Amino acid sequence: MEAAREYLSVADAREALAGALDRGRAPALFERLDWFADLHGHCFPERPVRIVSAREDKASVWLFLMDAGPHRAQALANWYSFAWSPVFVGDPDAMTRERLLGAAARQLLRHCAQIDLYPLEDASEMLAALRRAGWFAVRRYMGGRYLLHVRGRSFADYWAERPGRLRNLVRRKGRGDPFALSIERVLTDDLWADYVDVHGRSWKEAEPEGGLAFLHALARRESDAGTLRLGFARLDGRAVAAQLWTVEHGVALIHKLNHDRALDARSPGTLLSHAMFAQAIDGDGVETIDYGTGDNGYKTEWMEDRIALQRIDAFNPRFASAWLPAARTAISALVG
Repeated sequence: MEAAREYLSVADAREALAGALDRGRAPALFERLDWFADLHGHCFPERPVRIVSAREDKASVWLFLMDAGPHRAQALANWYSFAWSPVFVGDPDAMTRERLLGAAARQLLRHCAQIDLYPLEDASEMLAALRRAGWFAVRRYMGGRYLLHVRGRSFADYWAERPGRLRNLVRRKGRGDPFALSIERVLTDDLWADYVDVHGRSWKEAEPEGGLAFLHALARRESDAGTLRLGFARLDGRAVAAQLWTVEHGVALIHKLNHDRALDARSPGTLLSHAMFAQAIDGDGVETIDYGTGDNGYKTEWMEDRIALQRIDAFNPRFASAWLPAARTAISALVG
């Protein structure tokens, strides 16, 4: 086992990884270095990264973290991240994973008083490693992530199983094809301008700083890779709803939905979703559609499964500053 180390820039981590977390070798979007690089560069440019790695022979683990204040670190993730987890390279077995995570957890003890990790699908492995290394660590369940497992169904079969309210809404609002629907795979400047236009009429609050630039980088990269599905509903030529999806390795990810709030009564977003789901299931033949994080009520009409997301709060007992927040978090976990 080599000594664990920390990288304080994405560029240094990229050099050390030597392509191991590039698209061709990392099938999951949320484990690729480009994902973390864009997320940090556009959404957290003022917050230094703290990337921790441990290596044993040809296997390694990578924890993509960022500073969250003095002696604090947190997962390099936000509302765009469907999941965060330790990223393993080299397909290590369970015992090797345990040793790698232990080395990374001990490395973090050197400088960090507190670590916050979210959103995890299963925190068990990381939680055990932190506790073995000497961290006081608490797991809490916070929010959910919604998925549809197609299980070989056609879109017609899937749609017949949707709630009657949703099917009736699509039938009523779709009479006469009131909107021109399209699904694009290649991003152009004009298409992005349409996306930004409808985005500006979609939300009461502006996109968080860096959000649109991050989404543009994502759309551009996935367009180049052939995985982009950028859907539009247009009325008289102007975009009134837009959805940014990606499709890869049998999985469709729904990254962002937008619609003109002035047209809520005409449901352009719902009609566009109907077309996007049909394309993903019948056109792309996906096995899974992932609606991402957030317990939004409308997701239950389209999805069938929910993953309960988990958060780890870890405290270093060597830092007196961690004792009080550790006690508060433990009490919160007990009563919450």
